Amino acid sequence: MDEHSRIAAVEELPDDTTFLFTIREGFDEEEAILVADDGDVRAWRNYCQHWTDVRLDKGDGASMRDGELVCGKHGALFEADTGVCTYGPCEDAVLDEVDITVEDGDIYLTDDDYEFVEQGSSITHDLSSNRSLGFE
Repeated sequence: MDEHSRIAAVEELPDDTTFLFTIREGFDEEEAILVADDGDVRAWRNYCQHWTDVRLDKGDGASMRDGELVCGKHGALFEADTGVCTYGPCEDAVLDEVDITVEDGDIYLTDDDYEFVEQGSSITHDLSSNRSLGFE
Protein backbone atom coordinates (compact mmCIF):
# COMPACT_ATOMS: atom_id res chain seq x y z
CA MET A 1 0.00 0.00 0.00
CA ASP A 2 1.02 3.59 -0.61
CA GLU A 3 2.22 5.40 2.54
CA HIS A 4 0.48 8.59 1.29
CA SER A 5 -2.87 6.82 1.67
CA ARG A 6 -2.19 5.50 5.19
CA ILE A 7 -4.75 6.89 7.64
CA ALA A 8 -3.77 5.25 10.92
CA ALA A 9 -2.86 2.02 12.65
CA VAL A 10 -5.79 -0.10 13.82
CA GLU A 11 -4.40 0.12 17.37
CA GLU A 12 -4.79 3.93 17.25
CA LEU A 13 -8.59 3.66 16.93
CA PRO A 14 -10.41 4.50 20.14
CA ASP A 15 -12.93 2.16 21.73
CA ASP A 16 -16.59 3.20 21.61
CA THR A 17 -16.08 6.34 19.53
CA THR A 18 -14.67 7.42 16.16
CA PHE A 19 -11.36 8.50 14.64
CA LEU A 20 -11.57 11.70 12.59
CA PHE A 21 -9.56 12.32 9.40
CA THR A 22 -9.63 14.67 6.41
CA ILE A 23 -10.02 13.69 2.76
CA ARG A 24 -9.94 15.72 -0.44
CA GLU A 25 -12.02 15.42 -3.58
CA GLY A 26 -10.51 17.73 -6.18
CA PHE A 27 -10.10 21.04 -4.35
CA ASP A 28 -12.71 20.31 -1.68
CA GLU A 29 -11.73 18.96 1.71
CA GLU A 30 -14.16 17.18 3.98
CA GLU A 31 -14.08 15.01 7.04
CA ALA A 32 -14.50 11.27 7.40
CA ILE A 33 -14.54 8.97 10.40
CA LEU A 34 -13.24 5.51 11.14
CA VAL A 35 -15.30 3.20 13.35
CA ALA A 36 -14.06 -0.09 14.77
CA ASP A 37 -16.84 -2.62 15.30
CA ASP A 38 -16.10 -6.19 16.48
CA GLY A 39 -12.69 -6.22 14.78
CA ASP A 40 -14.01 -4.73 11.54
CA VAL A 41 -13.18 -1.15 10.53
CA ARG A 42 -15.50 1.05 8.47
CA ALA A 43 -15.15 4.61 7.19
CA TRP A 44 -18.00 7.05 6.70
CA ARG A 45 -18.23 10.68 5.61
CA ASN A 46 -18.63 12.73 8.77
CA TYR A 47 -22.14 14.08 8.57
CA CYS A 48 -25.69 13.17 9.51
CA GLN A 49 -28.03 12.20 6.68
CA HIS A 50 -30.78 14.43 8.07
CA TRP A 51 -28.83 17.70 7.96
CA THR A 52 -25.57 17.34 6.06
CA ASP A 53 -24.03 20.36 7.80
CA VAL A 54 -24.19 18.49 11.13
CA ARG A 55 -21.04 16.54 11.90
CA LEU A 56 -21.19 13.28 13.83
CA ASP A 57 -17.64 13.72 15.17
CA LYS A 58 -16.89 17.34 16.08
CA GLY A 59 -13.25 16.62 16.88
CA ASP A 60 -13.38 14.57 20.04
CA GLY A 61 -15.07 11.41 18.78
CA ALA A 62 -18.70 10.74 17.94
CA SER A 63 -21.02 9.44 20.61
CA MET A 64 -21.82 5.75 20.33
CA ARG A 65 -24.41 3.61 22.02
CA ASP A 66 -24.77 -0.16 21.60
CA GLY A 67 -22.78 -0.24 18.35
CA GLU A 68 -24.51 2.76 16.82
CA LEU A 69 -23.29 6.27 16.07
CA VAL A 70 -25.42 8.97 17.67
CA CYS A 71 -26.09 12.32 16.01
CA GLY A 72 -25.76 14.88 18.79
CA LYS A 73 -28.08 17.34 17.04
CA HIS A 74 -31.29 15.31 16.91
CA GLY A 75 -30.52 11.83 18.22
CA ALA A 76 -30.49 9.88 14.97
CA LEU A 77 -28.81 6.47 15.35
CA PHE A 78 -26.63 4.86 12.66
CA GLU A 79 -25.38 1.27 12.74
CA ALA A 80 -21.57 1.42 12.89
CA ASP A 81 -21.15 -1.57 10.56
CA THR A 82 -23.75 -0.73 7.86
CA GLY A 83 -24.29 3.04 8.22
CA VAL A 84 -28.07 2.51 8.21
CA CYS A 85 -30.10 4.98 10.26
CA THR A 86 -32.25 2.93 12.64
CA TYR A 87 -33.92 5.81 14.49
CA GLY A 88 -34.57 9.49 13.94
CA PRO A 89 -35.69 11.88 11.22
CA CYS A 90 -33.55 10.18 8.57
CA GLU A 91 -34.58 6.59 9.39
CA ASP A 92 -33.52 4.09 6.68
CA ALA A 93 -31.03 6.56 5.13
CA VAL A 94 -27.45 5.31 4.89
CA LEU A 95 -24.21 7.12 5.72
CA ASP A 96 -21.87 7.66 2.75
CA GLU A 97 -19.12 5.07 2.91
CA VAL A 98 -15.48 5.83 2.20
CA ASP A 99 -13.49 2.84 0.90
CA ILE A 100 -10.62 1.69 3.09
CA THR A 101 -8.43 -1.38 3.42
CA VAL A 102 -6.76 -2.83 6.49
CA GLU A 103 -3.37 -4.37 5.78
CA ASP A 104 -0.75 -5.50 8.30
CA GLY A 105 -2.45 -3.53 11.10
CA ASP A 106 -2.65 -0.26 9.16
CA ILE A 107 -5.70 1.41 7.61
CA TYR A 108 -5.39 2.82 4.10
CA LEU A 109 -7.71 5.00 2.04
CA THR A 110 -8.54 3.06 -1.14
CA ASP A 111 -11.46 5.17 -2.37
CA ASP A 112 -10.59 6.45 -5.86
CA ASP A 113 -12.76 9.54 -5.32
CA TYR A 114 -10.63 10.84 -2.45
CA GLU A 115 -7.09 11.66 -1.42
CA PHE A 116 -5.97 11.37 2.21
CA VAL A 117 -5.04 14.76 3.69
CA GLU A 118 -4.38 14.29 7.41
CA GLN A 119 -5.53 12.80 10.69
CA GLY A 120 -8.03 15.03 12.45
CA SER A 121 -9.68 17.95 10.73
CA SER A 122 -8.08 20.53 8.49
CA ILE A 123 -11.34 22.46 8.37
CA THR A 124 -11.05 25.64 10.43
CA HIS A 125 -14.71 26.32 11.13
CA ASP A 126 -17.50 24.41 12.80
CA LEU A 127 -20.05 23.51 10.16
CA SER A 128 -22.43 22.18 12.77
CA SER A 129 -22.82 25.35 14.81
CA ASN A 130 -25.75 27.65 14.27
CA ARG A 131 -23.72 30.78 14.83
CA SER A 132 -22.29 33.10 12.24
CA LEU A 133 -18.51 33.02 12.22
CA GLY A 134 -16.77 36.34 12.67
CA PHE A 135 -19.96 38.39 12.82
CA GLU A 136 -21.48 39.45 16.12
